Amino acid sequence: MSDWQLYEGSGTVHDGIARLPAPPRWRAFDATAGQPHAALDHPGWSPGDLIKGASYRAHADLLAPVNAALYLRRPLLVTGQPGVGKSTLAYSIAYELGLRPVLRWSITSSSTLKDSLYRYDAIGRLQDVSMKLSENRTSIGRYLRLGPLGTALLPSDTPRVLLIDEIDKADIDLPNDLLSAFEEGEYEIPELARMADQAPEVMITTADGTEPAQIRQGRVRCRQFPLVVMTNNAEREFPGAFLRRCLRLDIERPNAEQLTQIVEAQLEEEVTQEITDLIGQFEKRAAGGELATDQLLNAIQLTCRTDLDPAERAGLLKLLLRYLSPEPA
Repeated sequence: MSDWQLYEGSGTVHDGIARLPAPPRWRAFDATAGQPHAALDHPGWSPGDLIKGASYRAHADLLAPVNAALYLRRPLLVTGQPGVGKSTLAYSIAYELGLRPVLRWSITSSSTLKDSLYRYDAIGRLQDVSMKLSENRTSIGRYLRLGPLGTALLPSDTPRVLLIDEIDKADIDLPNDLLSAFEEGEYEIPELARMADQAPEVMITTADGTEPAQIRQGRVRCRQFPLVVMTNNAEREFPGAFLRRCLRLDIERPNAEQLTQIVEAQLEEEVTQEITDLIGQFEKRAAGGELATDQLLNAIQLTCRTDLDPAERAGLLKLLLRYLSPEPA
């Protein structure tokens, strides 16, 4: 056994953690661990999101749908297998166009339109009132927080990019519920609209926690419609009324040339013959089942940059390149 393993399973305390190398670029969470120089041009971006945006390589077929969505102010419904870069496309667009950080809304079966627009902590406000705190110290704005879609629709000079991740996991009614916000580009916060005479302007925290937003008369209306990127794993059908308001883009599994470009961008160095061989092995295996591109990056990180004997390397590749769906018969 080679000495790359830190954990030995011996039950004996040792200092093996001191040999843990720096994380790969795509798993660096601390800005001090090598934040890209592009952070100077992208204030507010996290290191991980910067790397996603900077390292993505879009195939030529993706360009027309993305630009059409920008020009027409229409949502983009992106379909493809897990791991082909559907979500990362949103970060690439925002990064290349120098826009503010991507707003992300991860969908679950319980997600609702209201949650994406704003949240109101009625219980917290009631508790403060019961403690007889003065109203001027307990402005209703303290109990409201805009959601990802609510923040994306704030008036701004440039559009925000909103990633609605895995829209196919949503409740059956959510796609149609989104249509009003997509068509009108505005929404109302009833809790503020009811007291517009007493408090015509209220400051509210945004989803990304940056500068508070000033809401007037309880209504929000965008100046620049956001670029909405909705990812879909093709696990369900959507109603026609929803589909006709979207531009649809299908992302295919990347070929060997595209994989090489992705790896070069992630590693920031030329691809060696060893890595080229692994890319070929990955592509051949991917033809028989679902594999994600980040599985290839993981395999490169461990098997091409670590001193392994052949048996260990083969075992790791088997572990790292397991199919995402049930093993084909």
